[in-house]
Amino acid sequence: MIRHAWRIDKKKRQSTSFSGEGARLYGGRWNSPGRPLVYTAEHAALAALEVLVHAIPESLLVRSYCLIEAAFDDSLIDELSKKDLPKDWASDPAPRSTQRVGDAWLAAATSRPVLRVPSAVIPEAYNFLINPLHVEFRKVRIGKPKPFRFDPRLKQ
Repeated sequence: MIRHAWRIDKKKRQSTSFSGEGARLYGGRWNSPGRPLVYTAEHAALAALEVLVHAIPESLLVRSYCLIEAAFDDSLIDELSKKDLPKDWASDPAPRSTQRVGDAWLAAATSRPVLRVPSAVIPEAYNFLINPLHVEFRKVRIGKPKPFRFDPRLKQ
């Protein structure tokens, strides 16, 4: 089965949206700085919420964003079971425990290029983490960026 994942990024960064560079520079919930990782969501709406929790609402209206779809086969996905999550996995700020889990996955020779994890924003929904350095990353099909606009009502 083919899965679809969505990423919202600033339009000026659309050419490098799947490089993992931002996560490499700053780290994220599932990776330490120094390790590239691409964060995507199973739905465009979840991708928007993931951006919203990290943004200043007024800035959403003045920046240009794009929505990019990625597609990949189920055979490329590892899944992190909810029972295997650290107890503090959804804490804010992101805990070091989840970075250790993601770093271990990135380093594992047996891992697949995509890891499915629950969203800390909506735990019943999922994010897909994509390893851009994985030998099978080339099997992830990345679509063309489309303009994306946050609804002005979100700043309220």
